[in-house]
Amino acid sequence: MNEDVKNLESSSEFSLRLKELENLQKSGHDPFEITKYNKTHNSHEIIKNLTKFENQEVCVAGRIIRRRNMGKASFFDVLDVSGKIQIYTKIDDIGEDSYAEFLNWNIGDIIGIVGFVFKTKKEEISIHAQKLTMLSKALRPLPEKFHGLKDVDLRYRQRYLDLIVNNSVKNVFIKRSEIIKYIRKYLDDLKFIEVETPILNTIPGGANAKPFTTHHNALNMNLYLRIAPELYLKRLIIGGMERVYEIGRNFRNEGMSVKHNPEFTTVELYQAYANYQDMMKISEDIIINSNLILNDSNMIKYQDFNINLTKNFERLTMIDAVKKYTNLDFNLFTKDSQSDLENLKENIKKLGIIPKKELESWGELLNFVFEEKVESNLIQPTFIYDYPVEISPLAKRKAGSDGITERFELFITGREFANAFSELNDPVDQKQRFKHQVSLREKGDEEANMYDADFINSLEYGMPPTGGLGIGIDRLTMLLTNSASIRDVILFPTMKFN
Repeated sequence: MNEDVKNLESSSEFSLRLKELENLQKSGHDPFEITKYNKTHNSHEIIKNLTKFENQEVCVAGRIIRRRNMGKASFFDVLDVSGKIQIYTKIDDIGEDSYAEFLNWNIGDIIGIVGFVFKTKKEEISIHAQKLTMLSKALRPLPEKFHGLKDVDLRYRQRYLDLIVNNSVKNVFIKRSEIIKYIRKYLDDLKFIEVETPILNTIPGGANAKPFTTHHNALNMNLYLRIAPELYLKRLIIGGMERVYEIGRNFRNEGMSVKHNPEFTTVELYQAYANYQDMMKISEDIIINSNLILNDSNMIKYQDFNINLTKNFERLTMIDAVKKYTNLDFNLFTKDSQSDLENLKENIKKLGIIPKKELESWGELLNFVFEEKVESNLIQPTFIYDYPVEISPLAKRKAGSDGITERFELFITGREFANAFSELNDPVDQKQRFKHQVSLREKGDEEANMYDADFINSLEYGMPPTGGLGIGIDRLTMLLTNSASIRDVILFPTMKFN
């Protein structure tokens, strides 16, 4: 058992604190009977505005995180949502009984303080307490006497402790909230309408991914947690809601890594009479301006990379990106020539990469080389656009380009941050692509799309030209807060049962 767990499971300490609680209750000071406390200020605003608050009475509340008893007077620090502030109390101010009771309070207890603001001889902004109130008794001690919670697994499992002892963690989630607030305001200002679509789907669609399956007892039918809201949002475009977006959770029954969690958050939006070029602008605006809200510069540090988040991200077609990083030019190979495809496969082998499954089409081979040899090189923001149709079953074909669609993905630090299409609105073409996806499922591809007859039916009523975009909120938060793992930006990441 690690040191953190030993501290948390200290039975003697727990028993001692439980006894202290019983004494409080017997004396008529049961903290758990208090239902409300009228705090007036937090520590940050007091410290930031000393000239306003000095010598003024304030009422604050928070958790005791450090204390120094000096006989008839004591200093202790209290932590609230905005930070910590020092409290000074002495027996003459709060009375002998209250002071004696205070001496039995513990690190971790939540208390309320009424007092006036002053500066100590060491120039530290503090509150001179006139009244102390116990609001909640902590029966378990904080880990390592508040020197930090070091066990990473325990941090994720017991996020409440992580937030108490690691203030930087709390700041990450405050920044995550600010990112979401900005995205919502940006889209609202562009006259997008925020909507909610089903989490439980009869058909999982909108992406190539393996879904989670559940069962509805009353209907006696299997349902799926959504892998993407795309097909429902496009139904709304067909219904005449020309600009819609949804910020919400998606679920994919896939592997876990520092980049992947089974449930994750995206913003997905659709704009009628727009295309993937318009979505590029929206992507840039959201990422650049979200960064400026959190950071003071367009240049940010992410792990070992210095990232430049200024306008006009680099743009490369997938074919040009592969040529740039491998010298293999896919334009030299005819898409429907079997001899050219065999020749192409031989050239790919020379790059030192071999696909795990047989790839039979030009487009699948292009995407394979891109993923294996190009993605990791895309450190600075780069739009990779014009994807092959084989891996883009919901994107519109590019006029005059056989087998290419109007689709892009945005890469930063070698990771995908956004995915967008000029949306396919031809029901005949969409029907054929769904049928192809079904054939892939029948061959064992669990991530291929299912056939959605109702979506085809909706397309047959007519969908205007539309641009669609999805941005991963978790990865964006990772980037803008310099967080190494997706678990660092999800309050309660998925964990194996322990």
